[in-house]
Amino acid sequence: MTCIIFGDKSSGAFAAEAALAEAGAEYEFHAVSLRHNEQRRPEFLAINPSGKIPALQLPDGGILTETLAILLTIAERFPDAALLPPAGTFARAQALRWLAFMASEIYPMVEIEDYPARFAPAGAESDALREKARERIRERLRIVEQAIAGPWLLGDGFSAADIYAAMFNRWCAMHGWTPSDAPKLFALSERLAERPRLAPVWQRHFQPSTGPA
Repeated sequence: MTCIIFGDKSSGAFAAEAALAEAGAEYEFHAVSLRHNEQRRPEFLAINPSGKIPALQLPDGGILTETLAILLTIAERFPDAALLPPAGTFARAQALRWLAFMASEIYPMVEIEDYPARFAPAGAESDALREKARERIRERLRIVEQAIAGPWLLGDGFSAADIYAAMFNRWCAMHGWTPSDAPKLFALSERLAERPRLAPVWQRHFQPSTGPA
């Protein structure tokens, strides 16, 4: 059996697919349209009761949710891909630090930015909340920007943390975030988008749409 990713283009499913592609793993991508609210359909809720994507079905049939857990599991199951530095090293600790930072400090704000009416009455209150969430995301991404130590977040070594950082940077770029705001993050994202195994994944998720979905 192969892995199966359940997700939508331009969503957090990018990170899961990018990690699998970088690892050279066999996988299938099952589309779950956020636009059509398919994540709330009974068949998907049976996979992930929280109604969020991505979800990953492992070759043994087990279902894994939460992007951070998915990235760490892929790194663990495909050690030769070196998606994380060696266990026990300071570089490994730093990779885990930044993955946890982005998962806890940025990802929750993305949901508020995208769906503010889930958290405040629709109208002026939810609009103000969206702006606050957007400010928080940018503030947190600037912390990541300051930490970039070389071509990649950890210096010379590519890791799953770069996949995560590039994804959040790309989402921000959809709302007026520019290279002048985070030049190192944008450069990192461009390098990631050119990696041989990741280029087609990046293009599929983030290239401009040529027509209605």
